[in-house]
Amino acid sequence: MSSTPGTACKNIQAQGFCGLEDEVCARIDYPLRLSPAICMVWAAVGTALASPAILWALVPFAALGTILRGHPFDVFYNHGLRHLSGAPALPCYGARRRFACALATIMLATAAWAFQAGLLALGSIVGWSLVGAAFVNVSTGFCIPSFIVRVFFGRVYCRQAGV
Repeated sequence: MSSTPGTACKNIQAQGFCGLEDEVCARIDYPLRLSPAICMVWAAVGTALASPAILWALVPFAALGTILRGHPFDVFYNHGLRHLSGAPALPCYGARRRFACALATIMLATAAWAFQAGLLALGSIVGWSLVGAAFVNVSTGFCIPSFIVRVFFGRVYCRQAGV
């Protein structure tokens, strides 16, 4: 869980979302975790059951998160849940959040293929690694794929409003 709005903004900014005030960050911090949470639960069920069909069914959703301006599961929030509290819509995905979706797509396809090929250990390792990475994001707001990008390409520097 993010401890302060500043921490929430730092985690959100690290995922490539810029130009957001602290109040907006605080209000979208948990909603930005909804899509990873759905993917985490779906991948956990598929991995626990060693089911290539369940994992293959999730691959297109993860892939769409890579190529669209937002994740398909964000629709539940943007067109439904947010209206219950008058919260802001989720911002469009940038390169770092899309990279996270691309990495998830690769890991899901690898785990599904491994289970399909009878490579249960490989499928389990890859599947549970994805579930673990998603759990970190869902529980803390920290995105491991965004951190990996940061290691290779540096921090996201957002211009402050009015600068």
